[in-house]
Amino acid sequence: MLGQMEVVVPHPTRVPSGSSTVESKSMGAFSSLQKQDSYRGILVDRGVGSPRLVKSPSTTSFTLDLKPDSDAKNVMPAAAGAVAAGAVADQMLGPKEDMHLAIVLVGLPARGKTFTAAKLTRYLRWLGHDTKHFNVGKYRRLKHGSNQTADFFRGDNPEGLEARNEVAALAMEDMIAWMQEGGQVGIFDATNSSRKRRNMLMQMAEGKCKIIFLETLCNDPKLIERNIRLKVQQSPDYAEEPDFEAGYRDFKNRLDNYEKVYEPVEEGSYIKMIDMVSGHGGQIQVNNISGYLPGRIVFFLVNTHLTPRPILLTRHGESLYNVRGRIGGDTAISETGELYAKKLANFVEKRLKNEKAASIWTSTLQRTILTASPIAGFPKIQWRALDEINAGVCDGMTYEEIKKNMPEEYESRKKDKLRYRYPRGESYLDVIQRLEPVIIELERQRAPVVVVSHQAVLRALYAYFADRPLSEIPHIEMPLHTIIEIQMGVTGVQEKRYKLM
Repeated sequence: MLGQMEVVVPHPTRVPSGSSTVESKSMGAFSSLQKQDSYRGILVDRGVGSPRLVKSPSTTSFTLDLKPDSDAKNVMPAAAGAVAAGAVADQMLGPKEDMHLAIVLVGLPARGKTFTAAKLTRYLRWLGHDTKHFNVGKYRRLKHGSNQTADFFRGDNPEGLEARNEVAALAMEDMIAWMQEGGQVGIFDATNSSRKRRNMLMQMAEGKCKIIFLETLCNDPKLIERNIRLKVQQSPDYAEEPDFEAGYRDFKNRLDNYEKVYEPVEEGSYIKMIDMVSGHGGQIQVNNISGYLPGRIVFFLVNTHLTPRPILLTRHGESLYNVRGRIGGDTAISETGELYAKKLANFVEKRLKNEKAASIWTSTLQRTILTASPIAGFPKIQWRALDEINAGVCDGMTYEEIKKNMPEEYESRKKDKLRYRYPRGESYLDVIQRLEPVIIELERQRAPVVVVSHQAVLRALYAYFADRPLSEIPHIEMPLHTIIEIQMGVTGVQEKRYKLM
């Protein structure tokens, strides 16, 4: 168990960057690609590296030393945040406990609580944890309507206070009932800004679920102002208010009412995110946190931010095995695939012409490397985690050959493509597990990323961003010669598709 710990996340502009290689201390290695001399780039063998943990003079706090080794002139671009998160998670990992977990958000309005709740819900679902987001504001609107003025939220309004506590208790009861029916992680989304409210929730949860408070604090006036304006534009509370300025003034008054009575979390198990959502560094403070799942949650939160940027997903150009209907292998691309590689390069260079910090990620298989090779002007990074699903003894076969020679395997795969594991190979669930470092690094990136990979891998990545159930992953359409643009930012995740051929 960890008592108290603080993680300082560096401002992205202060993280050392470069294009040479760096060896990690414990979690795999970055090495120059030796497979083919003509392919220039960095190979990420397993995931992210590990920084040195330096114990501070206080016995209850740790800080992270993110400085590169003195003999390393450069480090892999933008790896430090995920590296730090990996070290934090390693401190917390324990046996996977079978428990119900309530993540109770705390924070003033317009501080990114709902944004954080939605991202965390999506991440935990993708990892296979049954997770549900309970938004107390929805309960309030159902019971009391959506036209409550700022006076309803005053701390000295006993009727309003009682009504708000009542809907919070209703939401908590529903969450506990959902857990008793098999749910694992509930995300309880409300301001929960007083000790009295939080004590009420802890009493309700006693013996039924473990509570971790997740407090979001933001001291950036520009970001708060932007969030307030987005809130007035998008919140159902102001859907019937035609005058934006009137809604803006009312929300500011509501915010003032909350600020007068706000009490920061100092009790129980908690995670404090301080200026983390801005994407310009920040801190995470952790108190009384233990266990596998809480460790993964901290690992994820260290890397999450609001910076808008696109992620482009595409399969490699048509390969020689695609032409022959064979699975797996490491063949080159066909003439059609080469044509797509040129079209992809033209698209990327136009789409990202003003994005000097963008990067191109491929697998270590030559069909993705060849597809990305015409793209000029951006660093290229090869991830072994982006390699296609390992078909084991079926590698290089057609599905007709598998059906004829291995009928039991063919039928097993047909019945459950998600869990089916090729003999001496992988299942889709295995692919998801090895993709977690990729997801963390994609979340952490502030600049655009182009991912050139394979059908099964891109199905899993796309399912994460689109919040698709695990059961749907093996059946998601992922056509050749098509780009899926995922736009990540303050308003959530949006998608565009471009069919180039």
